[in-house]
Amino acid sequence: MKWEVVIGLETHAQLSTASNIFSGASTAFGAAPNTQACAVDIALPGVLPVLNQGAVERAIRFGLAVGAKINRRSIFARKNYFYPDLPKGYQISQYESPIVEGGSLTVHVGETEKTVRLTRAHLEEDAGKSLHEDFHGATGIDLNRAGTPLLEIVTEPDMRSSAEAVAYAKELHKLVRWIGICDGNMQEGSFRCDANVSVRPLGSDKLGTRAEIKNLNSFRFLEQAIEFEIRRQIEILEDGGKIVQETRLYDPDKDETRSMRSKEDAHDYRYFPDPDLLPLEVSEVMLNNVKENLPELPQQRQQRFIHQYRLSTDEAKLLTSTKEIAGYFEGVALMSMKNGESVAATDFKLCAGWVINDIAAKMNEEEGLPSWAFRVSDDTAGHIIRRVREGTINARIGKDLLTRFWGEGRQLSEKEGRSVHGGSPQLVDDLIRDEGLGQVSDLGAIEKIVDGVLAANTQQAADYKAGKDKAFNSLVGQVMKATKGKANPQQVHDILKRKLAG
Repeated sequence: MKWEVVIGLETHAQLSTASNIFSGASTAFGAAPNTQACAVDIALPGVLPVLNQGAVERAIRFGLAVGAKINRRSIFARKNYFYPDLPKGYQISQYESPIVEGGSLTVHVGETEKTVRLTRAHLEEDAGKSLHEDFHGATGIDLNRAGTPLLEIVTEPDMRSSAEAVAYAKELHKLVRWIGICDGNMQEGSFRCDANVSVRPLGSDKLGTRAEIKNLNSFRFLEQAIEFEIRRQIEILEDGGKIVQETRLYDPDKDETRSMRSKEDAHDYRYFPDPDLLPLEVSEVMLNNVKENLPELPQQRQQRFIHQYRLSTDEAKLLTSTKEIAGYFEGVALMSMKNGESVAATDFKLCAGWVINDIAAKMNEEEGLPSWAFRVSDDTAGHIIRRVREGTINARIGKDLLTRFWGEGRQLSEKEGRSVHGGSPQLVDDLIRDEGLGQVSDLGAIEKIVDGVLAANTQQAADYKAGKDKAFNSLVGQVMKATKGKANPQQVHDILKRKLAG
């Protein structure tokens, strides 16, 4: 029997407020256990919750970004269940009337474009954390996370493979970081997914019984957990068994999911409106203020890069992979064209190539370097590219300067404990002048050097004439070495071709 996979995701994005959703307690990560839990969040008698306006504004910002309906009136409810790290015995969440309804997110899986519909996004508080590994025969409870503001983003069951689920999760992760509502740090639990997975006979409209896989905090684990769960469910069904609706956990060491508890339905939580919180009313003023401050969205910037900078779709996608890289590229491009000398498409592509290949490669070399921690400022990198484009220096010298400044920025960062840039536009010009790095473009001088190289390498010249192309590259390299890398590569190439053809 052929099977169809049906997947829906529930994602918890921790909102980037400085304090909790219903109290003034800090949301900072890494404090000693239970040192940030306050009276409101651990439910001491007589305390009352007060809603954090910043959390509301971030939820609205997300709703606008995905084209959803913003409910002008929404309700907070008590979601009742017992768990050791839930001190109140209930979680304050939204149920029947969430702040965000509908919307969608467009993702790409290879060359295929897919739109994933969103059901809702609602505000809620996080629970504490159970610590099993640090205790022998017991569980510790850390309530620092209790009360942390979350936006739970729920999709329709629109995904049909683990690849689609991962593509959606990555696009959502990119979006919440881009619009500044969540730092997206999966290692710290700021962005985590629950996957609802089921299978059904191909062609059937009836949904199968689903299993929910909780708290997947990496894209790799998300993919692996879904793949295992698909195999598990198909094997059970093909053996004549039935799928049990339940919550499961993924064990990455064993690459398997295991049962955690039976899956509750909404009625099990006994939702009812929280009597301590008034309905949330979103005013026209608040809605308009959030709209006015909504940044240019990733796909909007991608399209602008294609048209304004005449980049390919692939180039624009890579350059808008994060807001920081998009801003860096734009700074590089504007600096390299500072006086409006040229706006040819090839010049913008030159800037794109340096950022996509050279800058990105240097960032990838440094494990743990945040996506915003550029060791060379955009105006310095843009100025180097500008000097290459003008012919003041050749590309090899330009990349050597970039490497030099990058290393200087790394040393300064390690010394000062923060991101520091190496180099400056003025220092670029000073080094070109003082160290004699300017490109040699004197045709007569280059021709004399070419003659000397050919005279000293008659065998390689003969090999090239016999059809061995690698010999030509060797000759180019020797000419560049003789000029200390400063010759105009195109001129060297042209002169060699002419002389070897003679």
